[in-house]
Amino acid sequence: MTFKTLDDADLAGKRALVRVDFNVPMADGRVTDDTRLRAALPTIEKLRKGGAKVILLAHFDRPKGKRVPEMSLKPVVEPLAKLLGAPVAFADDSVGPTAKAAVDALQPGDVLLLENVRFEAGEEKNDPALAQALAANGDLYVNDAFSAAHRAHASTEGLARVLPAYAGEQMRRELQALDAALGAPKRPVLGIVGGSKVSTKLDLLNNLVGKLDRLAIGGGMANTFLAAQGVDVGASLCEHDLADTARQIMATAKAKGCELLLPVDVVVAEKVEPGAASTVRDLDAIGAADRILDAGPKTLARLIAAMDASATLVWNGPLGVFEVPPFDKATVDAANHAAQLAKAGKLVAVAGGGDTVAALNVAGVTEDFTFVSTAGGAFLEWMEGKTLPGVAALNEQVG
Repeated sequence: MTFKTLDDADLAGKRALVRVDFNVPMADGRVTDDTRLRAALPTIEKLRKGGAKVILLAHFDRPKGKRVPEMSLKPVVEPLAKLLGAPVAFADDSVGPTAKAAVDALQPGDVLLLENVRFEAGEEKNDPALAQALAANGDLYVNDAFSAAHRAHASTEGLARVLPAYAGEQMRRELQALDAALGAPKRPVLGIVGGSKVSTKLDLLNNLVGKLDRLAIGGGMANTFLAAQGVDVGASLCEHDLADTARQIMATAKAKGCELLLPVDVVVAEKVEPGAASTVRDLDAIGAADRILDAGPKTLARLIAAMDASATLVWNGPLGVFEVPPFDKATVDAANHAAQLAKAGKLVAVAGGGDTVAALNVAGVTEDFTFVSTAGGAFLEWMEGKTLPGVAALNEQVG
C-alpha cells in the first residue's frame, strides 16, 4: 500500500478537511461511548501542532439526505472539546454560507466540527458537485475514518479526488496493521473465523484460504462444515443447505495448501442460558437434543498449539456463544493466549469485527493485541479481499 501521511504535508495555515468517524453511541442526546472521539485525537493534535485549521467532517446515523434534528452532531462538541482540552466550534451546515463563515473565522490550531454530512442528499451518491462544495472550505483532505472507507461517498472518496489527500494517524495505524496481517505478513499465518453462519462469510472464507497457512473455523458456522463431513450435529444451528459449499471451500483450502482446523470436540447443552448444564462431547457422541454452543478442550488445545506455531494471527468472530457463560470459555481462553503471545512479541495479533471486539473486551485483552479494528464493515470487506474506495482514492494520489 502506498499513501501520503501528514508527515508529507505542509500544514502551516492550511485548512485541513478531516473525515472522521463520529458515528458514536448516544442516549438522550449524550455520547455514551467516546472511543471513536479518542481515536481521532492523534490526527487532530498533529494538525493543530502543525499550525493547520482543523475542519472535521463526519456522519451520524442514517438521515438519508434530509435534515433530522435528532441526528445532529452538535452533542459531540462538548465531549470532544473536553478530550482535546481546547474549544471546538460548530457549524450548522457542512457546506454553504454558514459553513464558509465558520471556516473563515478559524485561526491556526482552531478546531471546527461541521454538521452531519449525510444531511446532504449528494453525500451517499458521491455527487461531484457536493465534493466540490466541501472542498471549497479546504486546502487539503485527510481521511481518518477507515470504518467508512468501504463507502464511495463524497466525503470519503470524492474529496480525495479534488484536494491533495493524506491518511490520518488512525487510518495509517489501521492500514499498516492490516498490511502486516494479510498484505505482507510474517509466516506462518493463522486465521480464526467464527460466528453463526457460513452464508454471511462466504467471500471471507474463499479469500482467506488462499492467503493463510492455517484457518480455524468456530462458532455456529463450524457446525455446517462438520455436517458436510457427515457429523450428526443434533439440534445445533446448522446451514444444511450449504453442505456442498462447505465441501468446496474445504477442497479449495486443500488445493491452496491451507490447513483447515475444525472442532474435534464440542461443548453441548439443550438450552442457551447462563449457567446451563453443559457437557463435552466427541463428534461421534452428539445427541439428537444437543446444541453445540462452544469448542471443546481438545479443540482449544489444538488452536493454542497452532498459535504457538504461528507468527501472525488474524481473528474475526467468536468460537462459541460467548455472550452466555459458560459458552464463552473457548473464546476467552484463546483470546488470553493470543494476547500473551502478542505482548511477549511472539505473535502479530490483529482482530476486528463487532462481535470479535466485544469478545476481546469480555476477555479483557483488547489492549494486549497488536491491533484491534473497530471498523466492522470495512474490516470485513478488507478481509474479503475487496477494494475499499476510500483507501484506493488515497493510493491513487501517490505516484
